[in-house]
Amino acid sequence: MKRIVILIGLTLVLILVQQTVFAQCPMCKMAAESNMKSGGSVGKGLNTGILYLLAMPYIIVSILAYIWKQTKRKSESIS
Repeated sequence: MKRIVILIGLTLVLILVQQTVFAQCPMCKMAAESNMKSGGSVGKGLNTGILYLLAMPYIIVSILAYIWKQTKRKSESIS
């Protein structure tokens, strides 16, 4: 039961964070366009941020898979 409550809580937090991320896209685009017109280099930082956001789901899933595998391996060795 405790795992279900934690899973539901984590899902709700991720849904709330997702809405905030979507709200920032037009602001980032406008800031990058105006900075590039004036000769700035915000585009490089913006691309780095996009790669960071892209990598995070893969990292989280990998960590969860590793924990699950270790837990399963320990339970099999006990049996």
